[in-house]
Amino acid sequence: MIKQLHTIAFTHRNLEVSKIGVLHIEQHAVQSRFQEVKERLHIDEIMFLSTCNRVEYFLVTNEQVSPEFLFDFFSSLYPEFEEEKVHFFASKAVVYDKMEAVNHALRVAASIDSLVIGEREIITQVRQSYEQSRDLGLSGDTLRILFRHTIETAKRVYTETKISLKPVSVVSIAYQRLVGMDVPKDARVLAIGAGVTNTAMLRFLKKHGMSNFVIFNRTLEKAEVLAEELGGLAYPLSELQGYSGGFDILVSCTGSEDVIVNEQLYATLLNGETTSKITVDLALPSDIAPEVHASFPTRNISIEVLQRISDGHLAERSQEVIHVEQILEEANQEFRNIAKMRAIEVAMRPVPQMVKDIRATAFNEIFKNELDQLDPSSKEILEKVVGYMEKKYMSMPMIMAKEIMFKS
Repeated sequence: MIKQLHTIAFTHRNLEVSKIGVLHIEQHAVQSRFQEVKERLHIDEIMFLSTCNRVEYFLVTNEQVSPEFLFDFFSSLYPEFEEEKVHFFASKAVVYDKMEAVNHALRVAASIDSLVIGEREIITQVRQSYEQSRDLGLSGDTLRILFRHTIETAKRVYTETKISLKPVSVVSIAYQRLVGMDVPKDARVLAIGAGVTNTAMLRFLKKHGMSNFVIFNRTLEKAEVLAEELGGLAYPLSELQGYSGGFDILVSCTGSEDVIVNEQLYATLLNGETTSKITVDLALPSDIAPEVHASFPTRNISIEVLQRISDGHLAERSQEVIHVEQILEEANQEFRNIAKMRAIEVAMRPVPQMVKDIRATAFNEIFKNELDQLDPSSKEILEKVVGYMEKKYMSMPMIMAKEIMFKS
């Protein structure tokens, strides 16, 4: 079980976050793309985790995750990539195998490996990614056991330590920076995207006292649900070009691989206004073109800002990191035991059927003549005795195996 675990990871530690965003796959394409890769590369299970600053692939396979495997993996998963691009990502990937993969999963969910240490949002993202892979039929028993243990461990980290005492998620940092700009409560907020990140950001702003929201989204229904909650207006993204209501704050976070707001569109959205605007671009890759900030007066808040402050957060929480490391060390050993127990359970699966087969042979062949001579009452008693022994015999090998394992 552990021998088959592998993780292919791209995080802020080994690649620029703007480049990581290129690897994002739209939700509607996840099943078809990963199912094809599973079959082509003999992968038993796979899970895809994509957040604002990381993209990771958790694999269960007997194949060696070699440079050749990585090239085949990325060329299969991203058929639109040119060969040079495939080579780039294959060379930049960090691969974790066996218990290193287990430890990495624990560190990710516990936020120790996050861009911002103590970011509780990651545990939700990990859980949702696993549930997606499960519901799409991409994962199986091994990833189920791994991520059940991973999520339980992360919950323990957040309960027993102060690692997340001060919320510092991507959204909360952006919100804190925006509030620090002394934005008036009646500021006009133009939002592009109605996903999890933008929803959280707009809820923060509403709680702060803002109430003037206009939301554009590809799926109008999602925008309408969020707009109703915020008391704002909703429009399909296709109508953004014609919007003339102006804005003071532009908040954008979509899953688009292309720029949403270029210089021309930004000028249109300004509707003739020349004052400096606040832009909050939380998308990867960026929704707002860099040229916008060069050509217009903006105060921009982006994910790149978070990368510059992560070292400071790590220093502030170093003592809590030590406590988290202790919990993770225990969790690693616990998973070793879990894996051993699961291996025993799998090995013991044939036992019940073997016992039933022995019983059937004894009753129907070896002792058939003797049994035929018994009266109904004696047969009933014999059935009860044999049934009792059968149940006990089935449980004994597992009990003995557990005792041997825990003594070793």
